[in-house]
Amino acid sequence: MENTHYMSKHGDEKHEEKAADHQEKAAQHHKEAAKYHKEGHHEKAGHHAHVAHGHNLNATYQSEEAAKHHAQHHGEKK
Repeated sequence: MENTHYMSKHGDEKHEEKAADHQEKAAQHHKEAAKYHKEGHHEKAGHHAHVAHGHNLNATYQSEEAAKHHAQHHGEKK
């Protein structure tokens, strides 16, 4: 019999780690956007804000995938 708890735990962790990585990248791009905005480089600020938003979307996607995976493997007790 397969150890689905072990497998699902690692599946969840994969998505959670990716979500965290995207959040960290988003934070860095937000900091860059703020720096450029303060310096009056609005085009560069907008670019970094847009990239940060993309990382936030990817983090949300990965979090949703982790939640789906967790629900699929732990949602019902048999």
